[in-house]
Amino acid sequence: MEKKVRILFVEDDPNLAFVVKDNLLESGYKVDHFDNGEDAENAYMIKTYDLCLFDVMLPKKDGFSLAESIRKKDQKTPIIFLTAKEQQDDKNFGLRIGGDDYITKPFNFEELLLRIQNQLKRTVAVSNTGTLLKLGNYVLNTADLELEINGQKTKLTKKESALLQYMHEFLNQTIKREDILMKIWGDDDYFVGRSMDVFITKLRKYLKDDPRIEIINIHGVGFKLAIREDVGM
Repeated sequence: MEKKVRILFVEDDPNLAFVVKDNLLESGYKVDHFDNGEDAENAYMIKTYDLCLFDVMLPKKDGFSLAESIRKKDQKTPIIFLTAKEQQDDKNFGLRIGGDDYITKPFNFEELLLRIQNQLKRTVAVSNTGTLLKLGNYVLNTADLELEINGQKTKLTKKESALLQYMHEFLNQTIKREDILMKIWGDDDYFVGRSMDVFITKLRKYLKDDPRIEIINIHGVGFKLAIREDVGM
């Protein structure tokens, strides 16, 4: 079964939002729609999205500011700006802060769909079983929740898979404990933190058959998923 792509869609015009969301659903996408930047950012901290579609002029937090916040944590998820602004300076600014594409209202939905498809081709590797992520000699199938190495598969829980995916997004970078907790668990209290430590221990066990892979505890800060090019040097 093919994994459905999930889109974070932020648009405060209710009529346009209804039409775009309805067409995206008809095209086979999952869509979470919000009419302001703050609620969208809160949703992003909890769920995993394959693509972001942001209007620029939004209540509470504008699309540019929302994109800048996301880019501090995630450099890979495509962001397409959807706006009535036509000034070249606005387009340049949107691309400069990490946007991947820009479409000006009014627009043809087929064009928007093609732009979405083009961005997804660059970032989502989809097989008939779902999204595949390469981690050293391992392959993580995010749809079937399986971690495979040399033909041997380990079944993961949804939380284990989500945690490994999130750490993979920041490969060889330190991620703060509180960022992991809020992204995967939606809470950063003490007891949830202890639960996360148990999950980290499990992931280390699952990944032990490739000695190049290590989940490093950065004391007092967080964790880093590191993959060395070679070992024994």
